[in-house]
Amino acid sequence: MSFASLGLTPALLRAVREQGYHAPTAVQVAALPAVLAGHDVLALAQTGSGKTAAFALPLLQRLVDSPPRPGPRALVLAPTRELAAQTAEVLREFAARLLHRPKVALAFGGVSINPQLMSLRGGCDVMVATPGRLLDLLDHNGLQLHGVECLVLDEADRLLAAGFAEELHRVLALVPARRQTLMFSATFPAAVQALAEQLLRDPVRIEIEEAPLQITQRAIQLDRAQRLPALRQLLKDEDWPRALVFVASRYTAELVSDKLFAHGFKAGVLHGELSQGARSDVLASLKSGSVKVLVATDVAARGLHVDALDAVVNYELPRSAADYIHRIGRTGRAGAEGVAISFICADSAENAESHFRLIEKRQGQRVPRERLAGFEPEAVATEAQAAGGIKSATRKSKKDKLREAAERAGDANDGH
Repeated sequence: MSFASLGLTPALLRAVREQGYHAPTAVQVAALPAVLAGHDVLALAQTGSGKTAAFALPLLQRLVDSPPRPGPRALVLAPTRELAAQTAEVLREFAARLLHRPKVALAFGGVSINPQLMSLRGGCDVMVATPGRLLDLLDHNGLQLHGVECLVLDEADRLLAAGFAEELHRVLALVPARRQTLMFSATFPAAVQALAEQLLRDPVRIEIEEAPLQITQRAIQLDRAQRLPALRQLLKDEDWPRALVFVASRYTAELVSDKLFAHGFKAGVLHGELSQGARSDVLASLKSGSVKVLVATDVAARGLHVDALDAVVNYELPRSAADYIHRIGRTGRAGAEGVAISFICADSAENAESHFRLIEKRQGQRVPRERLAGFEPEAVATEAQAAGGIKSATRKSKKDKLREAAERAGDANDGH
């Protein structure tokens, strides 16, 4: 199957080739003809499956093929600043090859609204926005939504999460009832099902069951105190050009990033308390290569796309299996190979082995446990503990500890 067989114009086919898309993914094969035909679409596919191009390409073609009207004619809603910015970037890159180039506007919170209002003075064809900032623009009479012909809900499950649902429903009340609606999501909780039944008219349902991600998953057993030196050893041995390290909190993100930087690694940090300018700068540095290791909270689990992101390391496990899929989906994108490594600490308060087994069960895949030479754990979970029992761990004998300490003698200084 090729993009040419899906009905795209020669100009968009050139744009696809220039952006390095060699063959359509499964969700693109299913979605492009349906969107071009004007159908409502409900697409369920994992992170990294190519959902953005699946709606961006046919959306642009429909705009070019139909008579011009006051805009925005298409509205794309995204749950995070990063996802909104990268969706707008994809749309602009594809649109650059079109003779009558649609204007793509971008709006998100955390920055001054004035430049965004100024950018809308000449109107736009496509509005990409987070719901809250879109409502701010409407309150300032920055735009009207009565001309919206196509509504796209990107990462619909996150748009309905706590803090977003009320804003989303306020926006939905302002767009025309007669429109094409496209919903793309990686998961399908009850709230998304209910919204789909409310918004979509006889939709084409697309569900990509097989994971498109080319990811090798690894699970490394070690003690909590060994994580930082073990991470440094992995980064040194593997020498990944770009790696993303996930942690649970802002404090840990800054601590790990600072420690890596102090040991000579080109490390940066990303979390929700950074200014938008700082977030944009560190992402640009990662893409350019001036930052090779980005330590991030789950603010980066969705919406972050970096070409050739080689590895994801779960320094701390995510709270849910869905978050795990979104985290590791930052690598292995667009047919490339990637690796996802999770640290499993038996001496952690959250009973990491039991938690990771739940993640494995939800994704239907068993990840073999391994140990790094020189970082063998002193705490090992029993089978009862691994199945969700007592959270404490079984300690090794004194003899075992002395033997392994001797084996690690050459690397002992790296842990301080």
